[in-house]
Amino acid sequence: MSINERVYELANKVRQQKAAIETEEATKNAFVMPFIGTVLGYDVFNPSEVIPEFTADVGVKKGEKIDYALVHGGQVQILVEAKKIGAPLRLEHSSQLFRYFSVTNARVAVLTNGEVYEFYTDLDAPNKMDEKPFLVLDLASVDATLLPELGKLTRESFDLDSVINAAGELKYIGQIKRALAAEFRDPSTDWVKFFASRVYEKNVTSKVREQFETLVPKAATQFLNEQVNARLKTALGDDTASVPAVPAEATRTTAVAVADGAPAGDVEESRSTKLVVTTDDEIEGFQIVRAIVCSDVDVDRVAARDTQTYFGVLLDDNNRKPIARLWFNRNQKYLGVFDENKNETRLPIGSPQDIYGHADVLRRTVANYVG
Repeated sequence: MSINERVYELANKVRQQKAAIETEEATKNAFVMPFIGTVLGYDVFNPSEVIPEFTADVGVKKGEKIDYALVHGGQVQILVEAKKIGAPLRLEHSSQLFRYFSVTNARVAVLTNGEVYEFYTDLDAPNKMDEKPFLVLDLASVDATLLPELGKLTRESFDLDSVINAAGELKYIGQIKRALAAEFRDPSTDWVKFFASRVYEKNVTSKVREQFETLVPKAATQFLNEQVNARLKTALGDDTASVPAVPAEATRTTAVAVADGAPAGDVEESRSTKLVVTTDDEIEGFQIVRAIVCSDVDVDRVAARDTQTYFGVLLDDNNRKPIARLWFNRNQKYLGVFDENKNETRLPIGSPQDIYGHADVLRRTVANYVG
């Protein structure tokens, strides 16, 4: 499997099982060891690759241990310290990471609670671990742009120099993205005042600021929706303007036409740019379907076609070759899958990551098309 598939598979496992995990040791067994073994590709049962309860003799307090040391090329390259699932990740609670970092050859340290993985190096001072991570992988909301860099730390593709060279940019880009996300969710006073001063010609009084505290997050949400839809339309080869976002509660009137040669009962809705809204969940679901079937077909052949009631995933952008349908425009989400006769079955799912649980049927569908 690709690094993307491995990460999303573990993310799905964490989402399904984390409520049953109550201790740090259980977190290690259920999530951290699979991350080391499945995602990074190290043999957790081979002490020449993974050393549990790692100790160093020089300059470290007696009795202190690191949960895991990952060995590559005969040297310790990555240190991993684990906490209980759900526990906040604070470096002051992992002082041993700092000390071990300075007395080993490791250039990468990982602090994790099984769901969030923070990666550190020594950008600020040689052989001294930075106080801020250069990469943060959150399995509850995977940032796919980080996965190529994560792939450079896997056993089969280990490229430490490339990771270190990119770490500075990753560190600050990641911090900026997290700061932007926080402002989009809950705009600070400075953020509101900044935009108000850009568009409001008079003095920004407290009353005006209160008004913009509502307008700024609304504008931000609409802007993000428009950007997502614009990217989707570009991927579809549509040169028209981006699909305008409309409220989710808007009435969805439909004009349908039977598609020539489509599966039994298949109808395609009018692709009115005023009514079709592509959501973040649909984009994530589409990416997951692509990740699943990329082992069976060139990923460029997997296309998206959004409609007013479902998001379609097609082979060769051909409506006669449906791979899946994402019925996400309702409280209960469904994944539509197809048999060899193109009959659709809708399977209830809780989130886009549940799609990984139906990987086999999606691959069989593609196999039927490509022979």
